[in-house]
Amino acid sequence: MAQRTVRIIMNGVTGRMGYRQHLLRSILAIRDDGGVLLPDGSRLQVEPVLVGRRADRLAAIADLHGVAEFSTDLDAVLADDTAAVYFDAQVTSERTKAILKAAAAGKHVYTEKPIAETVAEGLELVDAADSAGIISGVVHDKLYLPGLRKLKKLIDAGFFGRILSVRGEFGYWVFEGDLEPAQRPSWNYRADQGGGMVLDMFCHWNYVLENLFGAVEAVTARAVTHIPRRWDEQGESYEATADDAAYGIFELSGGVIAQINSSWAVRVDRSELVEFQVDGTHGSAVAGLFGCRVQPRVLTPKPVWNPDLPTTEDFRSQWQQVPDNEVFGNGFRAQWEQFLSDVDAGRPHPYDFRAGVRGLQLVEAGLRSSAEGVRVPMATAGTVAP
Repeated sequence: MAQRTVRIIMNGVTGRMGYRQHLLRSILAIRDDGGVLLPDGSRLQVEPVLVGRRADRLAAIADLHGVAEFSTDLDAVLADDTAAVYFDAQVTSERTKAILKAAAAGKHVYTEKPIAETVAEGLELVDAADSAGIISGVVHDKLYLPGLRKLKKLIDAGFFGRILSVRGEFGYWVFEGDLEPAQRPSWNYRADQGGGMVLDMFCHWNYVLENLFGAVEAVTARAVTHIPRRWDEQGESYEATADDAAYGIFELSGGVIAQINSSWAVRVDRSELVEFQVDGTHGSAVAGLFGCRVQPRVLTPKPVWNPDLPTTEDFRSQWQQVPDNEVFGNGFRAQWEQFLSDVDAGRPHPYDFRAGVRGLQLVEAGLRSSAEGVRVPMATAGTVAP
């Protein structure tokens, strides 16, 4: 069987997401399984080149996983013509300048989101990719989750009838760092380092909404910092300057209304860390990371409001699980395989820099809505068309 190899420059693999999801569970898993299987039966093997600021940490990762190359000199690695792809999982504040260098070097670029801190920076990346003739891709991992893939099948099958609304709940309690060490890095709560719930999660919600339910046409949002003081990785207290929660109402094309709460200051009382309830004229569903429960119209109970008597119905037992009729792999890996297949075939990736900019436009509209206390139509943000 024919096989060829693509060398991938991976910047930011010493961080949590870069290491666990992208290096360990995606690229190394692809490598160990013999590469990406292509439609013609050939395989595209992957060879990572690790890049970061700390040589000792890179060396430890490389040694542990049998990676041959690592470097702290990004410019030197980008000058290597044998490496065709650049991947970025750095902190947001460092991303734009690195991607611009990669595009100028002619590398195809796959990156974590947000792709930049502002719409203007994102459009600069779009122009750079177009000028260089490279293929760009932005992580859209939630579309590849088993729960949302089941939800997409329900939508495509017409299960809901006319979709009326979407309600999302996302988040969990991130410890402040004094009583218990925080389980998220401190930069997430510093605005000058690219932190903030709106910047982080509205990029996700934009692609989930536009790919499943319809493009966002207007947003009303409130961003807040519930926990004003946190403790960093060294145990030093600091002021949290970035929002740690965001509450949004999104008006979608077709008249669908979506409400999504996102918070690092909420204790979980749901089956999964993120859940979306979709209500339609013919049925409803609740989808999370893995599971998806449904209640069709013909099996919908008829509750009667009576505040004088305790409720005896077990409402959650009245829903049915959508079965796992296929094997679902890691969502990050699945998108990596799609992106690398697109690079090999020389075709555009569907979730490109323009998709990343649309996420940033929702971020800026949401922040404006919160700051001014107004509903913001997306047309005023000059939304980039899909």
